Amino acid sequence: MYLEVKNLKKSYGEKGSYMQVLKGISTGVEKGEMCVIQGTGGSGKSTFLNCVGGLDTVESGSICVDGTEIVGLKQNELSEYRRANLGFIFQFYNLVPNLTVKENIQVCEYLTDQPLSLSDLLETLGLTEHQNKFPAQLSGGQQQRCAIARALIKNPKLLLCDEPTGALDSKTSRDILILLEEINRKYGTTMLIVTHNNSIKNMVHRVIMIKDGQISREYCNETRIPAAELEDL
Repeated sequence: MYLEVKNLKKSYGEKGSYMQVLKGISTGVEKGEMCVIQGTGGSGKSTFLNCVGGLDTVESGSICVDGTEIVGLKQNELSEYRRANLGFIFQFYNLVPNLTVKENIQVCEYLTDQPLSLSDLLETLGLTEHQNKFPAQLSGGQQQRCAIARALIKNPKLLLCDEPTGALDSKTSRDILILLEEINRKYGTTMLIVTHNNSIKNMVHRVIMIKDGQISREYCNETRIPAAELEDL
């Protein structure tokens, strides 16, 4: 397994406000797989993603990524882990408003010694003609494409996507999913995609369903539906 999680527990608060969000999750994802993590609001899916991303500390358990145990790492070691291994895509883009598309992407390009080709990424994501525009001059879909390019430029081993289509209309959502599918095929990038959308699970290799902080169901798709053919986005 490229990602292996064992008995992961995470809680927030103290005493009267104590709440256990993850209640002993164990799962794994193979290298190169697209994996959807699905569940209702408050089920723990985003917390799980944040723990894998080293953004949240955990109460107990193990998270092993490409042979490296990240639980217990110091903050500087977690920063290096994120820099060397991860790309993040969020629902609300998080672009720097006073930087152009190209400059937003270059912020992450400088974090690695072996970045992907900036010109190739711009072309793949349909951003070449928009590279000198600022985020406020872009549509929501174009901003998300920029966020994807920024996450990919350092050629991450693991791409963490938290509701990547949550702020987009159905057509733009489909375009973004087609891009993620193409990126997985072209670069072999392992992906964890947190989503409320029930259709997205049909396009990926593996589905993990979380309910009340525990895995309620986990399976692999024997037949995947291409993103272009998904319904009800």
